[in-house]
Amino acid sequence: MDKKNALRAGAVSAGTALMMLLMTSPALALTRDDGDDPGKGLSIGETLGLYVALPIVIFLIIAGLVMVGDKSRKQQNQG
Repeated sequence: MDKKNALRAGAVSAGTALMMLLMTSPALALTRDDGDDPGKGLSIGETLGLYVALPIVIFLIIAGLVMVGDKSRKQQNQG
């Protein structure tokens, strides 16, 4: 019975993956749509800054604010 369930799960997974690939094929099209105006691309530095450095900086700011709030709360409880 386990072999049958594993085969069924594999078939469902393969079918789902195939359907997702078929549905995303228009996303890979090279022709432009009406009103499409993409603009200039990002450089490597801009891309790394926007998608790597900026989220890390935002995380560090939020973590710092949480730590400051936690320390002030501990000081109020002690005094």
